[in-house]
Amino acid sequence: MDEASKQPVLPRTWRPRAVRMVAYGLGVLIVATMAVLAAILPGDWRIMDRFLLVGLGVAIAAGLHLIARPRLVAADGGVTVVNGIRTHVLSWAEVVDIRMPVGEPWPSVDLSDGTTLAVMGIQSADGELALRNLEEFRSLLHDRGEAQEPGRS
Repeated sequence: MDEASKQPVLPRTWRPRAVRMVAYGLGVLIVATMAVLAAILPGDWRIMDRFLLVGLGVAIAAGLHLIARPRLVAADGGVTVVNGIRTHVLSWAEVVDIRMPVGEPWPSVDLSDGTTLAVMGIQSADGELALRNLEEFRSLLHDRGEAQEPGRS
């Protein structure tokens, strides 16, 4: 945060805090549990069975990574929205507004083509942090977003 202008310094990345802690914590716990189970299995289990058990834990952890992956990145060149599987790269002019109605799990951005895009990088589960992050991005959007229409002030 630039103290003089009270604006975030770019590039700035927002990530959900609570969801990441839970997803990565569970991923580590599941892989560790599967490794311990593979080590203490009875002797009649083959080595490949043990590797596959640990592999199952790693696969579950990879799925949990998709839950923890979302982020919102604001840079001079534009905005990058990373949700679970898809990544959207937008110019500042494409983003018209960001809003998160009460009770919604994450905000959505209104795009200049009339569509909306979910922004899972800020999540309401983070409480006040989510609201601060939303206001930070909104202030950047106000400064860098879509240009004013001619004749409007």
